[in-house]
Amino acid sequence: EGADELRLSNGTGPCSGRVEVKHEEKWGTVCDGDWTIEDAEVVCKQLRCGSAVQALNRAPFGEGSGPTWLYRVDCRGDESTLWNCSHPGWGSFNCPHYFDTGVICSGFSGLRLTGGHTACSGHLKVKQEKTWATVCFSHIDFKTASVICNELECGQAVDILRGTHFGDRHELTWQEEFHCVGNETHLAHCPRMLHRNKTCSHDATVICSGYGGYRLANGSTTCSGRVELLHGGTWGTLCDYLWDLPAATALCQQLDCGVALLIPRDRFVDGNGPVWRDAFHCEGTESCLWDCAQVTLGNPTCSAREAATVICSGKSGTQLMLCKTFHSQTVPTGVAEDVGVICSGDRQIRLVNGTKRCAGRVELYHDGIWGTICDDNWDLSDANVVCKQLGCGHAIKAFASAHYGKGSGQIWLDDVNCTGAESDLWACPSRAWGQHNCQHKEDAGVLCSEFLALRLMNGNDCAGRLEVFYNGTWGSICSNRMSQLTAITVCKHLNCGDGGEIATDFKYGRGSGPMWLDHIECTEQHSSLWQCQSDPWDPQSCDNRAEETHISCTDREKLRVIGGKDGCSGRVEIWHQGSWGTVCDDSWDVADANVVCRQLGCGSAVSALSEAAFGEGTGPIWLEEVHCKGTELSLWDCPANTLFCKNCDHKEDAAVDCS
Repeated sequence: EGADELRLSNGTGPCSGRVEVKHEEKWGTVCDGDWTIEDAEVVCKQLRCGSAVQALNRAPFGEGSGPTWLYRVDCRGDESTLWNCSHPGWGSFNCPHYFDTGVICSGFSGLRLTGGHTACSGHLKVKQEKTWATVCFSHIDFKTASVICNELECGQAVDILRGTHFGDRHELTWQEEFHCVGNETHLAHCPRMLHRNKTCSHDATVICSGYGGYRLANGSTTCSGRVELLHGGTWGTLCDYLWDLPAATALCQQLDCGVALLIPRDRFVDGNGPVWRDAFHCEGTESCLWDCAQVTLGNPTCSAREAATVICSGKSGTQLMLCKTFHSQTVPTGVAEDVGVICSGDRQIRLVNGTKRCAGRVELYHDGIWGTICDDNWDLSDANVVCKQLGCGHAIKAFASAHYGKGSGQIWLDDVNCTGAESDLWACPSRAWGQHNCQHKEDAGVLCSEFLALRLMNGNDCAGRLEVFYNGTWGSICSNRMSQLTAITVCKHLNCGDGGEIATDFKYGRGSGPMWLDHIECTEQHSSLWQCQSDPWDPQSCDNRAEETHISCTDREKLRVIGGKDGCSGRVEIWHQGSWGTVCDDSWDVADANVVCRQLGCGSAVSALSEAAFGEGTGPIWLEEVHCKGTELSLWDCPANTLFCKNCDHKEDAAVDCS
């Protein structure tokens, strides 16, 4: 007779699942209505799986089979085996399997970041028994990094980097992928998935923000200098990419330094250390830099000479009469510091009727009125000044003939003739303000290089090959390091619902334009793809077209019946990962059919049909072993085995006939 054994089944790896015990050469389960964390602790310790994270009952990992070997186990927590705990005896009570117990163990007893410049950055390691195991770069994502930084009291996650190459090093590696939601307090609480055949080429380096911080360095006063941010415990310079007066004012107010007077170029910039690539788009009303919209996606790398700088008005002792700050305000270079306040008069500039920032009809605010510009002699040099003034890069196209729609009211400028070097549109030669021979059908517009747009190609509006519009051209996005969360962010961005998946069948064809971006990382906080981390814009971002991203925005309630005489009888099909698939008839009964009929608005089920009663389907078989009670509102709320069923073929497609 063999020794008694313990295992966890049907979980994400060897350290989570249904508790199963082998006794008298037969595997069975543990039944316990009062299953506690102390009981689970003994299981985790016996299996060398770290500490217990959760003790679960009522078959959280599905119902087991075989005898109920142990019933009402009562552990102190320090026993060496589960059967050493107090219990009524082996097989003393034959309990229904819906009371089967489950356990989630941490799998590790500690975590740390090693080899970094600070305590809040470095190679990620987890402690398994007495050894520190390396975590693979491919096994974590940005949300996991957020949980790690939070657990280590290291602020927010800043980046995940591909660490050192393993080569021939034979060191212990952590075998499971982490799939954190992002709100967990400990890494041990995150869902995990085992990938036995996934190779690990690089370890993961995590950089946390440290405790976060911002300061002005190298200035003549405490309220002037180079902008520095604390990321990962390291002070670094903020890149001056798109740095403007509204953003500078938000920072000045945050530092209790009044408002921004001036952004001096080539001053205060002598610094070393990293340069952070965040770009803040402020309206001028924010009291804190972090309240501004942030575009990080594709931002260029910066040298230390390209530092964001500011001169603030100073601590709020003296009250100056300050002009409002707008995106359009720019300051002539070479103005002495003691001017006090530099105003651009009451002139402002904006783009109207483009879908987002950096494209639209050009409008100017002058003498209290918004007005347009006539397209006579309007060309790229003029458009360049507008784009530069708005922090929108350079001009891709100068539009005439009211391309972005006709304006109304005043036409302010005509015969504008910029060289392209001017800092403001109103510094260019033109007719006098208000003098023109035009109508609004001649309103001028611009498209700037920083105008961004997103689309899915070759499918429908909500499924296809992902493309981004940048620098005037549609191009692909590479899928390296892309998580499902990024796909969900894309779907939200495109108003395609809250579900999305990366499609792997490449049925949406290959692109032909530039391959603009790679390594996009989104977090739960991002409502727009523009806020996500990525590599800088590069038309050769992917190694090949096979890395292009295909996305299907999945409405999880998509369900249909096919082959019947109306929409209320037929073969059951569900939409998942961008394609329709069927349901296997294993365990298919009238309770399951009732849920389908109700979900389709077809009353109750007359019958649940099996063996492809309405013909065999094609494509994947998405569900098998569906176990509805019959009261669920949606088929997705029923317990089932999901994703590419191996045990079925289309001869077993399930069907319904509804009343």
